[in-house]
Amino acid sequence: MNAEGDQGEPAEHVRFAAHLADLEQVADGDEFELVGRVLADPDQVMARAAVVRHLDRRAAELCPGPAWEEWAAAMARAVAAHVFLTRRLREWSLLRAVTLRLPWHADELLASSDWLQLKAAAGPDPEALGVLAECGRTKRIRNTARTGLARLGKG
Repeated sequence: MNAEGDQGEPAEHVRFAAHLADLEQVADGDEFELVGRVLADPDQVMARAAVVRHLDRRAAELCPGPAWEEWAAAMARAVAAHVFLTRRLREWSLLRAVTLRLPWHADELLASSDWLQLKAAAGPDPEALGVLAECGRTKRIRNTARTGLARLGKG
């Protein structure tokens, strides 16, 4: 195989685009097998980047609905050997709990990544907004949460 794609793109860029296209079109029953194949790519950074994009897209689609639990459990098995992907899935579960006002713990939210804190700070849960307005990791997170509280008439 040539080191570059047909249009002068590096091979990993071509594979990345192909992985993304495959992941966007995969049937539900084949999703986790495909995730495993993508994660077997020799370029692990590129493979994880493709899978995290897929995970974020699917999680956003499934998060509010009843299909979440089964999907998240299967995805957890598919990404179990990858620390970043496992953490991202766990954070989606926490964001789901915050968004749907299911039980969650402030310590978990405060220990989460800037990515999750910022997503939660832009959300509708007044309890999460209060926690993040006071103790969010960055000024941006705290300000976003304060704006959310003001929007809700609680700030």
